[in-house]
This record gives sequence, C-alpha cells and structure tokens, in this order.
Amino acid sequence: MGWIEIIIEVARDHAESLSDALMEAGALSVSVEDADEGTEAERPLFGEPGMEPDENAWDRSRVVALVDTDTNHAAMVAEATAAIALAEVPAYSLRSVADQDWVRLTQSQFEPIHIGKNIWVVPSWHAIPDANALVLELDPGLAFGTGSHPTTRLCMEWLEAHAPKDSSVLDYGCGSGILAMVAEKLGAKAVIGVDIDPQAIESARFNAERNRCNIEFSLPKEFGNAHPATEKFDVVVANILSSPLKLMAPMLSGRVAAGGALILSGVLARQAEEVAAAYAPFITLTVWAEHEGWVALSGNLAA
Repeated sequence: MGWIEIIIEVARDHAESLSDALMEAGALSVSVEDADEGTEAERPLFGEPGMEPDENAWDRSRVVALVDTDTNHAAMVAEATAAIALAEVPAYSLRSVADQDWVRLTQSQFEPIHIGKNIWVVPSWHAIPDANALVLELDPGLAFGTGSHPTTRLCMEWLEAHAPKDSSVLDYGCGSGILAMVAEKLGAKAVIGVDIDPQAIESARFNAERNRCNIEFSLPKEFGNAHPATEKFDVVVANILSSPLKLMAPMLSGRVAAGGALILSGVLARQAEEVAAAYAPFITLTVWAEHEGWVALSGNLAA
C-alpha cells in the first residue's frame, strides 16, 4: 500500500484554515511548510520562547496533505476549499509516497553517538560500541536531548571533564534526562532533574529507569515544594535558551552551593556576553567551549 501527498501553495491567511478543512475532509495528516524553503527568501518561523508567531504559516505557505491512493483528491480539495469559502479551488500537485518499512527507515537515521572522550549514546536497536565506555541507552522521543545537538554535547563534555563524583547535581530543563543521567553515572551522589513539560518528566523517568539511574525528576512547583530555595547544589546545569536563562539568573545562581559550579548552554556565541552579564551580579561566567556556533558558559560561586 502507498499514499499520495496533495501539495497546495496558499497565502498565509489561508494556510491554517485550509489545513483544518483538509483534515475534516478525510486527510490522514496535514503539514504546513515554507514554500520558499531552500531559496534566499526562506525564513525561520519559530524562535525562542516569547517569540512564537501568531500563526503557524509563512507568507507563501505549502500545505501538504497525506491521503490514501484511492482518495478522490480533486473532490477533497474542492470540499476543503468550499469549507473555508475560497473564491476558487487552488492549483495543486500530487506526489507519490511509496510504502516502506517506516520503523526500520527511521531507525537507520539514528546511529550511536560518541561524545567527549568516553561517552556513547546508543539507541536501543544498536549494539554497544564500547563496553568500557559510559553508555546511555536512549531512543529519540518527545523530549529534547539525545546528544546530537551541540548544546547537549557541550554540557556532557563539561560534566565528563569535571566529573561530579560525590556531588549533588541539579539539571534544570532536563528534557530527556540525558545530562542528569551522565552526572549520575559519573558518580554524583544525588541528582535532580526539573522541566516545565510533563511529557519531558515522563520521558526522563523512563530513560533513567532503563539506564538504571536513581534520579528524582519533577515539575518546577513540585521541585520548589520538596526542595526550598535554601537548598543548594554542588553543580547546577541548565541547557535551555538564552532568553529564559537570563530571566532565571537569580534563581539558578541562588541554587549553586558555595564553591559550586554553574554550567549553561543553549546559548549562541553572539549571545554569550549578554547572558554572562545577566549572571554577573551573582556569579562570573565565561565561555568554557564552543561548538557549531553554540557555547557553554561556566563559573564557580565564591566559597
């Protein structure tokens, strides 16, 4: 069995409504893409938190609807067009989608990742490349953090270079829990992961159990109730984005124990100075390392 993609180019004002109408008309799925993708006119739609667009569409949007091969695509497009009261049925094109072993195809895109000197992130369907390494079994999922992004790598490399043996560690914005797990496997005595996304917490707990790590994961409110602001940590790591990192400067700095370390990433090289400035009243941060235009900032609180 195969499928057909119906590809319709529309103006921004109609992209979301046409997508909804196509779903109502029986499409299996619908996505909206930038019609200028791959050209000089291509532009990013999503930015950091607080910069989300009002509409998930571009000035020239491409609506792509997936349907069964036996679908009357002309009738579906006409029905969707009528539902949103467009003056005329837009031009569209069709693209075949061959039937494949989608699970195997998806898995083939994710290979084991070697990070730092001795860390491997290995999907569950792969053999472990080095039994003597620090190995994390981690599959791509809902939460951010598989080790493939430069910011995650930077934080993992910092933890490896400054092994938190017998230390307490707070991973704020834990995502998949990957940094918390690295810290635990490097000998941390107590590790806590915090995230605002309930799905991330669920994912992190699953990953920690799979990797036999004893880590406490919680939402911010739960974390605050269980661990008052007076509780400090030997290492605080936050791999988020520059805007929330700046806003959280007093809170994150306040969680660092005397003589403890703060490591931040999710920061572009051009943003490093402004992020460091936000933390300057509390702790001095400098660029520890840079990778593919991203940096990790670190510093120690005065003892």
